[in-house]
Amino acid sequence: METALTELTGVRHPIVQTGMGWVAGPRLVTATARAGALGILASATMTADELRAAVVKVKSRTDAPFGVNLRADAADARERVRIIVEEGVRVASFALAPSRELIAELKDAGVVVVPSVGARRHAEKIAAWGADAVIVQGAEGGGHTGEVATSVLLPQVVDAVDIPVVAAGGFHDGRGLVAALAYGAAGIAMGTRFLLTSDSPVPDPVKAAYLAATVGDVTVTTAVDGLPHRMLRTDLVASLERAGRARALAEAVRRAARFRKLSGLSWARMVRDGLAMKHGRDLSWSQVLLAANTPMLLRAAMVEGRTDLGVMASGQIAGMIEDLPSCEDLVRRVMSEAHHVLRTLPSPEGVGPWP
Repeated sequence: METALTELTGVRHPIVQTGMGWVAGPRLVTATARAGALGILASATMTADELRAAVVKVKSRTDAPFGVNLRADAADARERVRIIVEEGVRVASFALAPSRELIAELKDAGVVVVPSVGARRHAEKIAAWGADAVIVQGAEGGGHTGEVATSVLLPQVVDAVDIPVVAAGGFHDGRGLVAALAYGAAGIAMGTRFLLTSDSPVPDPVKAAYLAATVGDVTVTTAVDGLPHRMLRTDLVASLERAGRARALAEAVRRAARFRKLSGLSWARMVRDGLAMKHGRDLSWSQVLLAANTPMLLRAAMVEGRTDLGVMASGQIAGMIEDLPSCEDLVRRVMSEAHHVLRTLPSPEGVGPWP
């Protein structure tokens, strides 16, 4: 199935595996790339040296195209861009809108630039700055999310920009791919669905918690870091939501002490990171500490398997996922379903399927 996304990136199928911190490492990205979809390495939870090593590892395992997700506001963003260019990575993805200068630098080096956005105005801005494509995530998506559903946001963005649009938030099968194409998208991006594969490095007990979740068990909360964050509802999340300011601060300090030992970060560094996130937002001091530790809260679950100490970012679609296929089987299944749906759609005249 050729679309503007496959033509732009060189992958066989119009499917993107998103860059999930602590999850989208060389193992998952290699499996995705081998399956013919676009795997994205998550670099925000890696040092620059770890990023280069991860890129080299994927390149040693497959010749297929893949990408790297960057934080545009990282202090060493330009160093990471240099790694992408030097290692010949095909795609650069961004969780926050990159600057016009960063986009130009990557494009001049032949790298395809595909930022992720959650609002039409952001898509319009990065399109005007020269981005090659855009991933647009609706409210159903996991992690930090907005309020507008994919079915409303996607056509808005498709109508507003003249670059390929990839739909994210609420996708897990071939029916969703066909629906996205009908809206005018060039493909779909999936996070939770790729997290729940046999190629994902997430510990089995954590995967089991996702598989056991219903749609109602996936919630949006601001209790973790002051921003709307979609995740599985757990006892930790519930306790943060119930806690008063004094108790929340005490709990944040206690957890911060645990994560400081795990991460090796100093108290001063953690507070600086939290204050950077507090800038321009109305966060309590407990949220400042938790904001600085959000990556470590995710790590506790996604790497250590500690669902009692960590959070589990999740799209609403987790409530509809029931198995753990390999990336190869998942991509093959999505494409087979998509072709089947296209074949069985009624024709415009209402007589039989599409040719």
